[in-house]
Amino acid sequence: MATLAEIVKPNFITVAPEDTLGEVAEKMNQQNVGAVIVRDYGRLIGILTERDMLRAMASRVHTSDARVRQWMTADPITASPEMPLDDAAQVMLDHGFRHLPVVDGSTVLGVVSLRRVLGGRRQPAPEAA
Repeated sequence: MATLAEIVKPNFITVAPEDTLGEVAEKMNQQNVGAVIVRDYGRLIGILTERDMLRAMASRVHTSDARVRQWMTADPITASPEMPLDDAAQVMLDHGFRHLPVVDGSTVLGVVSLRRVLGGRRQPAPEAA
């Protein structure tokens, strides 16, 4: 069975809790990602997602003033690289989120999206003989 280790990409964005939402939105847009890891002194303290950004915008914050710390999801649920894709999908569906940090101990390996997890579960089509 496929695991998160097989689909996680190491090129994720890390931001600081004191960064502004505007700075982070620009990075997310440039890299075309829906979530970033929030670290404080190298330690994972949160995740900021498109949904968190939308919540902030709906509250009419100024993106040049609002800080990541105010809008991030603190202490997010994480997964190990050995977690099977089916289990990861179930965790995400059960908790109603679309991004899951993958960690090995205290080391962040990346972030997987529900779309990537579900896509990784598909078996390749058998080749025609």
